[in-house]
Amino acid sequence: MKTTQISVFMENKNGRLAEITRLLALKNVSLRAVTIADTADFGILRLIVKDPDYARDVLLEAGFTAKETEVLAVAMDDRPGALAEVMELFEQNNVNIEYLYSILAGDGGKADVVFKVEDLEKGQTIMRKNGYDRPLDL
Repeated sequence: MKTTQISVFMENKNGRLAEITRLLALKNVSLRAVTIADTADFGILRLIVKDPDYARDVLLEAGFTAKETEVLAVAMDDRPGALAEVMELFEQNNVNIEYLYSILAGDGGKADVVFKVEDLEKGQTIMRKNGYDRPLDL
C-alpha cells in the first residue's frame, strides 16, 4: 500500500511534458499514475512507476529536478461511494489528505487511488485495519 511517487519540477512551457514522457518511454519506464499541478511559471509532475529509483535516476541524468515521496496507493471497490468511505475513515482518524489522484488502470472491479497524507504510517494502519490492504500491481 505504501509506494514511492516521483515528483518532477518543470518549467510551464510548450513541449516540456512531451520531453519528459518521451525520455521515460525511451528508457522503458512504464507509467502507472500521472498527475500534474501547475502555476504560471512551473509545474509539478507526479508519477507512480514500477521502479521509482530507476525513473528518478533517468530524470536526474537528463537534468530534471526530481525527488521521491512516500504515498499511499489504496485499492477500493469501483462503485459509487467507495471513495467517500475511505475519506470518512481518514476524517474520523484525523488524517489530513494533502492531495490525491487515481491510478491509470485498476483491475477486477477495483479503483486504485494515490493519497498523499500528512501521517503516512497512521494512514497506512487505518487502511489495513479497515480492509484496504490488497497489494497493487504497480
